[in-house]
Amino acid sequence: QLHLVESGGGLVQPGGSLRLSCVASGFNLARYNVLWSRQAPGKEREGLSYISGSVSGPAGRTNYADSAKGRFTISRDDAKNSAYLQITNLKPEDTGVYYCAADATSTMDPKLYAYWGRGTQVTVSS
Repeated sequence: QLHLVESGGGLVQPGGSLRLSCVASGFNLARYNVLWSRQAPGKEREGLSYISGSVSGPAGRTNYADSAKGRFTISRDDAKNSAYLQITNLKPEDTGVYYCAADATSTMDPKLYAYWGRGTQVTVSS
């Protein structure tokens, strides 16, 4: 079975940082593109950033939504079958559930990704 498990969320004060992790099991994550997305309360799931896997040619290429440029950094460690999202200078509007997803598709659209984790909650509040 294919599984993705996110971790690293929590309650953070504005201005703080978090590193979210996504660990895959049951398949080789290195082959897949990995998307990080966020679902804020009452809003649709929003793609933040994706990083290419070997299915898309050279792995490790990164793409960011405009809302994620500057404070978000996506990375992957294929030896650990994992991907990460570093977020700095957290703001209250960053609050939401953060999901990782994997697929052969190269897009920021969450609806086109087949494999999903259950998410990790990030709450930014003083």
